[in-house]
Formats: sequence, structure tokens, C-alpha cells
Amino acid sequence: MAELENPNVMPNLITFLSSLLQKVAESNDVNRRFKAQKVSVFHGLSRPTISIQNYLDRIYKYANCSPCCFIVAYVYLDRFAQRQPSLPINSFNVHRLLITSVMVAAKFMDDMYYNNAYYAKVGGISTTEMNFLEVDFLFGLGFQLNVTPNTFNTYYSYLKRETMLQQCPPSIVESSLSFGRSLNLHLCFNEEDSTHQNQQLAV
Repeated sequence: MAELENPNVMPNLITFLSSLLQKVAESNDVNRRFKAQKVSVFHGLSRPTISIQNYLDRIYKYANCSPCCFIVAYVYLDRFAQRQPSLPINSFNVHRLLITSVMVAAKFMDDMYYNNAYYAKVGGISTTEMNFLEVDFLFGLGFQLNVTPNTFNTYYSYLKRETMLQQCPPSIVESSLSFGRSLNLHLCFNEEDSTHQNQQLAV
């Protein structure tokens, strides 16, 4: 998509996506006290010291993949969360899920891409761990990697709209029905339907 090649577009989308994931992770961190959550290979022993924003900025800077890969990675994260409700996105797994989703998206979308060892360095993990994460992520998705143009446009339109709302005056944002009005909701989409649905995802 040519619009994503605009140098002013992607940084704003990355910032909003980071904010969205931060809110989802923090909400699920709270819910861990009340609902058991499965520990997986994506789960770290402690919260990474690097913020989600800085981590995603690092991936964007060094992954050298096409911009559309970040939209597809977002689709994959949403699919993973829906298919694996016992593995909600939280502060202990969001970083590994991010680097894995971007790598898988790059392999699926781009004609040329870096190997797992390179992505492991970008993500600050070992190549062996990167390999395990990739396999678990693929199985978690049920190997459903194809993203239709309609699905891509749905997710991209959402990110674009919410990014624009963040830049609006507070009064306009407050009057909207955007995701930002509820920290406990993650907006996901029914990929078999072109309409948007608000569902409580991974919370």
C-alpha cells in the first residue's frame, strides 16, 4: 500500500500500536490476579526493562521489512489472542510476541527478508529461542497466515483512524466511540464479516 510508504505515516501507527498493546498488557496483568493464565515459551521470568514503544521502534528501525508487515503482524497478534485465550497478551510475553509476529509477517509478505538469527539480535534473544518462538507462534495461529485485502484494510483503517483521533483535541476524542475510551477492551474484528465488532479480547 503506497500510503504506508509515506515517512510520516508509519511512525504514528507504530506509536498508536505500542499504546494499544501497552493498555492490553496492563489490563491483563491486573487480571492475572483473578484468572489463571498459561505460561508459554513467550513468557519471560520478569518484565523486560525496555518499554513496548521503544521495543517496537527498535524493530521498525532494524527489521527493514515492508511497512505492511506491521499491519499483518497486528492481524496475527489478534488471531493468536483469539485462538489462544489462555495465553493473553501481558507484560511478560508482549515483547516476544511482537518480534515473532513481525518476523513471521516479513517471511510471509516480503520477497526478501532476514533470517532468524538476525531477528533474534534485533529482539535481544538467542537464535535458538527465536526458532522455538516461531514454531509455537505458527502452531498458535493454526498456520493461518493468509491475510485477505479486506482484512488488511479493516485493521489498517482502524489503526489509521485511531492514530488520527489521538492527534485531535481532547473534546473530539472524548466524544468518539474509539478504543481509547475503555482500557479493558481490545478491538478485534470478525474476519468473515466486513463490519467492526467490539469484543473483549484477552482481558
